Amino acid sequence: MLALLKTFSWQELLHHPWRNAAAVAAVMLGVALALSVHLINASALSEFSGAVRSVNGQPDLDLRARQGLLDDRLLDRVAAQPGVAIASPVLEWSTTARTADGQAVAVRLIGVDALSVGGVSPALMPRTDTPSGGSATGRRLDFFAPEAVYLNPAARLALGTGANAPTIQVQTGLQLQTLRVAGSVNAPGAPVLVMDVAALQDLIQRPGLLSRIDLRLAPGTEPDALLRALDLPETVLAQRPEQAGERVSNLSRAYRVNLTVLALVALFTGAFLVFSVLSLSVARRQQQFALLGVLGLGAKERRQLVLAESALLGALGSLLGVGLGTALAALALRVLGGDLGGGYFGGEAPRLQWSLSAALLYGALGTVAAVVGGWWPARATERMAPALALKGLGAPEVAAGRNHALALGLMVLAGMLAWAPPLGGLPLAAYASVGLLLLGGIAALPLAVGALLNRLVPLVATHALPLLAVERSRRLRETAAVATSGVVASLALSVALTVMVASFRDSVTQWLDGVLPAQLYVRVASGGSGSGAGEGNTLPPDLVRAIATQPGVARADPLRTTALQLSPTLPAVTLLARPLHSGADTTGQTLPLVGNPAPLPAAAAGETVVPVYISEAMTDLYGALPGAWLPQLALAFPALPEDVRFFVVGVWRDYARQHGSVVMERADFVRYSGDERVNDLALHLNEGASEDAVREGIRTLAAEQGAQDLLEFASAGQIRAISLRIFDRSFAVTYWLQAVAIGIGLFGVAASFSAQVLARQREFGLLAHLGLTRRQILGVVALEGLAWTLLGSLAGLALGLGVSLVLVHVVNPQSFHWTMDLALPWLRLIALCVAVVLAGTLTAWLAGRAAASRDAVQAVKQDW
Repeated sequence: MLALLKTFSWQELLHHPWRNAAAVAAVMLGVALALSVHLINASALSEFSGAVRSVNGQPDLDLRARQGLLDDRLLDRVAAQPGVAIASPVLEWSTTARTADGQAVAVRLIGVDALSVGGVSPALMPRTDTPSGGSATGRRLDFFAPEAVYLNPAARLALGTGANAPTIQVQTGLQLQTLRVAGSVNAPGAPVLVMDVAALQDLIQRPGLLSRIDLRLAPGTEPDALLRALDLPETVLAQRPEQAGERVSNLSRAYRVNLTVLALVALFTGAFLVFSVLSLSVARRQQQFALLGVLGLGAKERRQLVLAESALLGALGSLLGVGLGTALAALALRVLGGDLGGGYFGGEAPRLQWSLSAALLYGALGTVAAVVGGWWPARATERMAPALALKGLGAPEVAAGRNHALALGLMVLAGMLAWAPPLGGLPLAAYASVGLLLLGGIAALPLAVGALLNRLVPLVATHALPLLAVERSRRLRETAAVATSGVVASLALSVALTVMVASFRDSVTQWLDGVLPAQLYVRVASGGSGSGAGEGNTLPPDLVRAIATQPGVARADPLRTTALQLSPTLPAVTLLARPLHSGADTTGQTLPLVGNPAPLPAAAAGETVVPVYISEAMTDLYGALPGAWLPQLALAFPALPEDVRFFVVGVWRDYARQHGSVVMERADFVRYSGDERVNDLALHLNEGASEDAVREGIRTLAAEQGAQDLLEFASAGQIRAISLRIFDRSFAVTYWLQAVAIGIGLFGVAASFSAQVLARQREFGLLAHLGLTRRQILGVVALEGLAWTLLGSLAGLALGLGVSLVLVHVVNPQSFHWTMDLALPWLRLIALCVAVVLAGTLTAWLAGRAAASRDAVQAVKQDW
């Protein structure tokens, strides 16, 4: 076999390097895309997790409030508990700092206790800068100074601090506070500013509150036994470090998996290109294979030879793909960071984390895809009759209908898997359903081609050339199905992606119209995400009340967002408190509900029923249902009366918060939490009021109250335009993948027609002897191409619509826990199909130009 590869197969590669290079490039591209996505995601997740572990340290346990901040009176009780070696208090706050030129940089303020932090989180241990010509001995107590702050390397780089910048300005509310840079910390990751915990409490006006308490246990202490002894209230969450790491991974898992599957689409279409190249190669070498068969090379060995050629193409493409994927990942991490458009991993660009196991896995996938693409040409070579092939009569046509039972079985199985629940929170069964649906649809092509062509025959019965083209395609429908399989697969994927993106965009557009009812929105200028939603700068209560009475403002709806940690291993749920429209009340907002709301049950004697709305993710992740009670929400309110119960009135569609959200009336939230803070204001303006005039009036009002110009304004139109622009940028890669898939499909048509031309030289020579001109022969070939690509387009359109149903109604809800309405952009789909038909017809015509050559005429003499 090796000798044949070195002589027989190598000569084919030398004679047709560009065609084989196209197959290698297809495999290379698929492997490179999949591997680069994996490396980018793995590097970003590793860097992000490492930064979290470094900043959070490695405590045996950490205690935190399920919602909001923790009362620091718990610290003394925990520290005095036998078995606790170290109890380290931590307060985190998200805000912005200003560079020397006034640019805002998102930072995280972390307050720690210098006497205990070193035993739990050494990376947060402050190191005092040594004064020029002096000693740091006299500045040992600097850390406890209320204005002293210590910066990590990312913060120093972003803020440009050093000897010439001994102070920085940090935003607290609508004020800029000046802090003195006293030293540094070794914490990696995004910009971090460390200071004394008591000083930070005073700075942000949160006395007596902590974000968490990190515990280092004495040797031999069991965490479960300690928690039983502490008897913590349900509003306090205790978690182990590994649970925090699992939560970080779960944050972006579905996004990472979907990106990887999308990248593997290129490998799927690459297998069809390998199939087309090898089909053409086998057709060109039919008589050579026949001669090898006559000389003693058996059918099994001929099949193995073609499979070995496909494996070599796949291995070469995979090797190049691993190198290209690594380079693409390194470039993307350096230029774009590890975010990949998902918004999960902010901060500085992570370093590339190369993985040999990942390279071997995706390299093996590329080789397997090439071998799968070469299986059918290998089987055709195996079934070839050498004696007939030596006379140029080719292999017998495969009997129609032999794969119809298999095709039906695959499609039935695909339908069953589409109804299967997710596995491990991922739509693995749905992915398998999509793959089986494509394979079953392609396997059923001969039946569909035969049925459609039977209907075309009466329409062209009086036209010689069209009848010749249709009759041949009908009688050789297995060949037609094979030739159009690449177009069907690529067009089906393109149609499915087009429908999915259009449905998602249309649903997001309608959702934005529903959740942005006001004309103008106001919030405190802030950057980045913090330890929890809402635990950052908020609007002062006096300013909120004053804005509501500003000229031109008809109504100001306050919004409060805060994080609610219901599970130690799942990302936090967002709790939103806002005025809601209900019944005859028209002063609030109507949520975009999924289905009809449930009636509020009558409250029992002495009981208070509070209505709430949950997002779709809450039903998937926590089992919450409309028309049922939501006892988990009581964890958000430490002092909640026992007679208060929360009832789920309805489920709303929330595209902004993938991991769940709960909406309740703001008046109820304030009543049971005592938290009157406001994150955003939605301003409904009087008719005819000017947005610019309202903005200037609010800025003047803020200045009169001593607040600096740190407000952000956005109109509903601006938010909508920005959101859709981000959406379009995030899905731009799908259009590129569609173009690649269609190009591969058309290349397959060209290769198939070239193979057919070689096999039909005597047929075309006979037509020429019978009087058909060169133009008429080309017309026959072009009409066959038109018939084949038209049938392929219809089949691809139907199959793509079926795949899109699985993507829209199964994959998307199981991955991201939200639904969308199916939207069919018919003009775009029809234009896509027409473009494929025209391009396929032209491709077939170009591939068939050799059919009218002198060689075709002379080929008839070979049988004389």
